[in-house]
Amino acid sequence: MFRRHLRFACLLAAAAALLPLTPAVALDSTPTQAATARDGSHDFDFNVGVWHTEITRRLHPFSASSEVMRLSGTVTIRKVWGGKGLVEEIEADGPKGHWQGMSLFLYDPAARQWSQTFINSAAGAFAPGMIGSFKDGKAELFLLDTLDGRSVLLRATWSDIKATSHRYEEHFSDDGGRTWALSFSAIKTKAAS
Repeated sequence: MFRRHLRFACLLAAAAALLPLTPAVALDSTPTQAATARDGSHDFDFNVGVWHTEITRRLHPFSASSEVMRLSGTVTIRKVWGGKGLVEEIEADGPKGHWQGMSLFLYDPAARQWSQTFINSAAGAFAPGMIGSFKDGKAELFLLDTLDGRSVLLRATWSDIKATSHRYEEHFSDDGGRTWALSFSAIKTKAAS
């Protein structure tokens, strides 16, 4: 538990270092009743099942290049630990052959936040995890990352959520979140049973 909070504190400190300095703003430290009562443990229930995915990955998101790689495949997501977590398995084919990945989603009831940790089968190791939550029908998870040797923010979003489809996207920011460059998008449609 301490490690997770320490990791989150380090992530916040690193993200703050990327943000521009702005005048201090007084914040109301009294949480609203709605914010303290919200249980987000079922926020990702829409994602459970088998999905067909069409992936588009921009190879150079910060350049004017329009070079992309497209993959097509299947995403299978199931609940674990009575719904406190989800396991996502991805299999897709593209110009470089067959690709597999896996994510572990966990809900922290104390923080009321989700984390997602990704594993690429080619690397065989956990990537740093993203942390965030749902608001207004959309999920946003964030991570301080590196791209081409530069520190960047990564924002992952789940949006356009319907019973049979939704969109997943990843954007990078190299200016502390003022602007975002699309790097990855996946359109998921429910597979026929």
